[in-house]
Amino acid sequence: MPSWNSRGLRGSTLEELVNLTNEKYRANHLALIQKIPTPIKPINIDKATRHITLAYFEQRSTVDYIGAVQGIPVCFDAKECATDTFPLQNIHEHQMQFMKEFEEQGGVAFLLIYYSNKNYFYYLRFKELETFWERAQQGGRKSFRYEELTPCYEISTNNGVFVHYLEMLNQDLASR
Repeated sequence: MPSWNSRGLRGSTLEELVNLTNEKYRANHLALIQKIPTPIKPINIDKATRHITLAYFEQRSTVDYIGAVQGIPVCFDAKECATDTFPLQNIHEHQMQFMKEFEEQGGVAFLLIYYSNKNYFYYLRFKELETFWERAQQGGRKSFRYEELTPCYEISTNNGVFVHYLEMLNQDLASR
């Protein structure tokens, strides 16, 4: 199990942008999305500052966010990628299983990916993610390239919303 001070906190800038977006959506009564905290067990605490310096995750996380958009249940994970290739090792089997079961219950699951090298946000539909995942499970590529993505799911920034994923969610729903 990874520790709290491991590389798992790389996407904190993306997370902050998503949190700000979700606050804006809530203020405008468009969506109610919550960040799901992963419970940690503190191991080392700096006595002078009372800050946790080492901790372990108590259990596996499912996804980063869950909630409802205009009555539609949604769950998603936010991931950051520094190159044109997204390694599928950044997604865990239990997360895939959770998202699959969520979709089977009538919800919508997806990933928000920030390609930091391109300053590009992408809405990855679960169906698309599942295709890449199955390819890897069958011995194919263990990643997917930026060029393999459907260009119409690029996320734009507008009206003061940093990661305006609701437009892509609407497009996803229309394609089902």
